This record gives sequence, structure tokens and C-alpha cells, in this order.
Amino acid sequence: MPRFVVTGASFVVFNGALRPISGMHAKCSMVEDGLMVQVSPESMHQLKLSISSAEDYSIGCGRLSGPDPEEWVILKWVDEEKDVKTR
Repeated sequence: MPRFVVTGASFVVFNGALRPISGMHAKCSMVEDGLMVQVSPESMHQLKLSISSAEDYSIGCGRLSGPDPEEWVILKWVDEEKDVKTR
């Protein structure tokens, strides 16, 4: 059975300036207590469309030369509502 590592973050930054010359599908890195995901301008456009239509979206991170993505960033919409207490 495959093991998955799940990383939580306080915030996520999407950067749509990843260039094809980088040799990466997408790149993610921890920044402070958040996550920065660098994608191509085309992927950013698709991400914006999926967010505006409330659809799940997966981003495979890793080298273009690799057979499979090394990591996945998955945006998943859920129906569950949580009570949030504010100060």
C-alpha cells in the first residue's frame, strides 16, 4: 500500500511565472509556514478557471524529464462546513 505524506500550510501562494526553460512541470517549496507553488502561465490560467467554477485541480510538481511527478499539490473542494471562531 502506498504511503502519502500530507503537508499542512497556513497559506498558499500560486506563482504563474514558471518558464519552460526551467525543465519543471511545476515547483513547490515551503515558505515560512506556507507553500509556494510555481506553475506555467498556461497552468495558472487553468487553475483560475477551476477555482472560478469550484472544481478540483491537481498540480504535478517535478522535472519534465521524469516519468511521474515527484509531488502533487491538490486543490479539493469539500461540502463540509466548519465553525470558525474569530476573535
